[in-house]
Amino acid sequence: MTGSLLHICGRDDWTAAQRDGAMTPASLADVGFVHLSTPEQVHLPANRLYAGRRDLVLLHVAPERLPDPVRYEPGVPGDPESMRFPHLYGPLPVEAVVDVTPYEPDADGRFTAL
Repeated sequence: MTGSLLHICGRDDWTAAQRDGAMTPASLADVGFVHLSTPEQVHLPANRLYAGRRDLVLLHVAPERLPDPVRYEPGVPGDPESMRFPHLYGPLPVEAVVDVTPYEPDADGRFTAL
């Protein structure tokens, strides 16, 4: 999906978000935003946080459907220095998700860029 942003989550988390109307991961309370990625960088947080998990989905998010601001900010030490990740400063509404696709690692448990 060209132009979409991605959010990684477990299938059960997506099911709960559909029931609740929005994705409100712990990061929203902890750091004030929902982590998003572009297709080219999604493998970086996936490998850092979810290596080997086989229950993940990618939520394809239409930025124009987001009511709260998205800011592009540095990742964590170890990410390419010039790389900026999109951070959504509010809950991720279900209606902003335009597609959901499985996101499974390779045989070695590592994720690749899309």
